[in-house]
Amino acid sequence: MENNKPLILISNDDGYHSKGLASLIEMVSGLGQLLVCAPESARSGYSCAFSATEPLRLKLRRKWEGVEVWSCNGTPVDCVKMALAELCKDRKPDMVIGGINHGDNASVNSHYSGTMGVTLEGCMKYIPSVAYSICDHSDDADFSPLTELVKNITERVLREGLPKGVCLNVNFPVVEGGFKGVKVCRMAHGTWGNEVVRCHHPRGYDYYWMTGEYTNDEPEAEDTDNWALTHGYVAITPTTIDVTAYEMIEQMKGWNL
Repeated sequence: MENNKPLILISNDDGYHSKGLASLIEMVSGLGQLLVCAPESARSGYSCAFSATEPLRLKLRRKWEGVEVWSCNGTPVDCVKMALAELCKDRKPDMVIGGINHGDNASVNSHYSGTMGVTLEGCMKYIPSVAYSICDHSDDADFSPLTELVKNITERVLREGLPKGVCLNVNFPVVEGGFKGVKVCRMAHGTWGNEVVRCHHPRGYDYYWMTGEYTNDEPEAEDTDNWALTHGYVAITPTTIDVTAYEMIEQMKGWNL
């Protein structure tokens, strides 16, 4: 690929054929050379998982000026690893983007998200990385209201970078009449319940579906991503790779283990 423009590596967890990915390509195509490596099919919920026991394959799906779209049969993180190892050996990407995800990745959802897996993998490789998601699971979600902000955030990160070990988790609400604004906020404390549905097969055995109901455990806290999205704001959560609970270090030194 050409070297006179920034190189942006894009992946997702909805598959290379998703509308969210196509919309993202269109939004940022003028900002650099785009290398897309995304799963062959939906890989939601894969978080930072990678394939340790299965062989991986790459397939070039489409190519036009400034854009290459590849698929990989692995996880979202596999896609990033494969792209870095095989598709841009001679040039490190200037930015990694995950998305645009069909469905939000706010609160604890960020821990399960394959879209965030993409972004965290880029961040762990010291590449400025951003995840974009919308609170709409529809295959035909309308991504057009996101265009200006996606362009602005992407352009700013390309220009200024991000601190080492920090990536951005950006979630967009679905609102009529436009977003109320943008809030830089923390992730909400929330929990998933009723996560397993048991069914009985006619052949005499039980089987299970993973599902769930999300509860915001602090709905009145106005500094969270859940509050922002519920009230029509775009939520940007700076997210760190380092998960150390520093406040516990001194306390645990007194445990005399």
